[in-house]
Amino acid sequence: MWNKKMEAACLTCLKWLLLVFLVFVFLMPIIWVICSSFKSPGELFQWPPSLFGKHPSLDNYILAMQKGDFGRYFINTAFVSVTTTFLTLCFNVMAGYTFAKYRFKGAGILFGMVLATLMVPLEVVMIPIFKVIVATNLYNSLWGLIIPAASSPTAVFLVRQYYVGIPDAYMEAARIDGASEFNIFMRIMLPLAKPVVSVLCIFSFMWRWNDYLWPKLVINSKARYTIQLALANYSGEYSVDWNSLLAMSVISMIPVIIVFLTLQKYIIGGLTAGGVKG
Repeated sequence: MWNKKMEAACLTCLKWLLLVFLVFVFLMPIIWVICSSFKSPGELFQWPPSLFGKHPSLDNYILAMQKGDFGRYFINTAFVSVTTTFLTLCFNVMAGYTFAKYRFKGAGILFGMVLATLMVPLEVVMIPIFKVIVATNLYNSLWGLIIPAASSPTAVFLVRQYYVGIPDAYMEAARIDGASEFNIFMRIMLPLAKPVVSVLCIFSFMWRWNDYLWPKLVINSKARYTIQLALANYSGEYSVDWNSLLAMSVISMIPVIIVFLTLQKYIIGGLTAGGVKG
């Protein structure tokens, strides 16, 4: 009996040690970036390295905001990310809800076509989309980043699968009470979908905030740069200001972290929102 208890205790300790080690491995690069953003240029590459340096300061952040005009890039990225996330939620939640709860001719074929687009890589459709952007005069415009990303087959699929698991009894009871289809969706079905809506909000915001390839193709004016384009081009002809680059990299992490922490409670707390109480 004692041996089994000791064996279980040892396994528990090993699991915790492994978890602590993995957390350290994954967080160490982020910790290094954050700490190094407060160092002076001479302390960044010194050996042996120090965590914060001898004289940590906010000079790197101030210099980056003044020299690199990152305030404008931050506003551009925030506008693109927030607007795209809003449009993504509007279009894809309604589309997924329609596929899940309404029966109409050709619904299976249409949903199959949506699923088929999941297997098409972005590189295949990038040139046709780019030609459409140029033809509609959206080239070098922030709307050229927003409109193509507003529709997501992945989002439609996730929402549809979530709504399939919610009983139709909610809708039928509301119809008996005289509620319109729009009110059923807005007042009953949409609140039940908080978990999947929160996931889509996090993913959409994160994808747009960290996107580099598509803005690189569509935007050629420095005044319309997003934060990722600005970070990639923040270098001199012969050198790179690593201290300011690290400072702005830290700032670029903050909005994504805030969005995740804000919506995390809805993901965890609403997992059973669509259940039926017996």
